Amino acid sequence: MSYHWFKIFEKEERAEDYLQPNTFINFEFKGEKICVTRTSKGFYAFGDKCPHNGASLSKGFCTKKNEIVCPLHRYSFDLETGRATSGGAFAINLYPIEIKENGVYVGIKAKWWES
Repeated sequence: MSYHWFKIFEKEERAEDYLQPNTFINFEFKGEKICVTRTSKGFYAFGDKCPHNGASLSKGFCTKKNEIVCPLHRYSFDLETGRATSGGAFAINLYPIEIKENGVYVGIKAKWWES
């Protein structure tokens, strides 16, 4: 699988300073709206749109179970797997995050024609 990598922070320390636990920052790369959060288990990136009814997940909150909870109907999603933990058989899009010496990056899958 091929990815496009986008630098979101210059250093991990900068990301930790800027993104306090259970807060969110939004980005748009290649037409995809991505939300990044930090929990006690690390950094996570996911699509900002709830698959149930389209609400912005960045207006929700994270739980101690490492879930993102939609602000509209309170559906929750596991930040490790993307799968719904309540509400229905939905899943959110997850994006890999890589922490390197020269920055923190989010990956977006390249389309077959971009590889």
